Amino acid sequence: MGTRYRHADVLVVGAGPVGLATAWEVARRGRTVHVLEQFDVGHDKGSSAGLERQWRIQYSQEQWARLALRTLPLWRELESASGRDLVHTTGSLWFGRTGVATSEGEIGAAAAVLDRLDVPFEWLTAADIERRFGFAGLPADHEGFHQKDGGVIDVRGTLEALTDLALRTGATVTEHVTVHAVEPDGAGVTVRTSLGDHRADTVVIAAGAFADTLLRLLGRPLDLHVFRMVSAYFAPRTPAFDLPTWYAFLEPEEPGINGSFYGFGRNPWTGSGLVRAAPDTELPSTATASSRVDAAGTERLRRTESWVRDHLPGLVPKFTGASTCLAALPADPGRQFFLGSLHGQVPYGERVVVQSAGWAFKFVPSFGRLCAELALGLDGETHTGADGALVPGAASW
Repeated sequence: MGTRYRHADVLVVGAGPVGLATAWEVARRGRTVHVLEQFDVGHDKGSSAGLERQWRIQYSQEQWARLALRTLPLWRELESASGRDLVHTTGSLWFGRTGVATSEGEIGAAAAVLDRLDVPFEWLTAADIERRFGFAGLPADHEGFHQKDGGVIDVRGTLEALTDLALRTGATVTEHVTVHAVEPDGAGVTVRTSLGDHRADTVVIAAGAFADTLLRLLGRPLDLHVFRMVSAYFAPRTPAFDLPTWYAFLEPEEPGINGSFYGFGRNPWTGSGLVRAAPDTELPSTATASSRVDAAGTERLRRTESWVRDHLPGLVPKFTGASTCLAALPADPGRQFFLGSLHGQVPYGERVVVQSAGWAFKFVPSFGRLCAELALGLDGETHTGADGALVPGAASW
């Protein structure tokens, strides 16, 4: 007796934001698509844990700023289709010591990019930042800029919107399924799972930090740096106190440990009175580690309390809640993310599309569209360049 398969034009592994955006893009083109998720849709074990992500245009690399500008209309399209506000404009404030580079970039280089792209921003001194935004005790040499179009993305709302749109347009989703093998061949791809075998013309692996486990099955492991980040939530002292999204570029507290902090204002969609502040510190982890805030994370949150006490007098300097989020970046610091097919890397690799790693949430609509175009063999307007940025041309690692 022959093996029976569930068949789809495209099979998506991973029901995170990029996987769901890919499913919606495939389904709205009238093609069949099925999504496999090892946990629940909307789980907090991966890189989409938490309530919010910063939206910003400024980047030290011009191609990323251009991509943000191109992605914003896709967010507005997603908002219109779902009937939900997802990207809230609250402004974006970057400040600190110019010349200090972090994973976010560098203040002066980002300002130069904004200048070249004619994106308006306002340069500020330490005194300006204290007077206008409620910071205090900043060193006199701190400076930076406010970009009025920055803001905050609703993480839960985005996942719910994409799930609803994908299902409404014909996609199907299976939760609590483990993928055991991905086997591309000349006619398609067989995906063997804990709930049976699936067959598709192409597969999109959008499993974030978990993607490496799947790609090792193909003999093509990803070189990922996997870690956790922690966040704290603080109560404002007065109902009127609020903040834009912000990032403070600070010197390392000790060799190899980023000393910078970042945060948000009041959450526009939950009505919570708490605001989030966090250390930009990478805590070693694996894609299977517990999501608890461990001792190292708690120590970083105590340092965040101290920084809030010294520089944000509008907040009560004792955190009332904490969260953690799994993250993954390419181990090669010159690469921003992995996105493309495995063409030329494994047999029949053109039938396997991968998106993993990077600070990608703000680019979800672009990445979902690109993954769908690659999976369906369409000629998209943008494709990935070898440096991991979306540029005109062919898809590549």
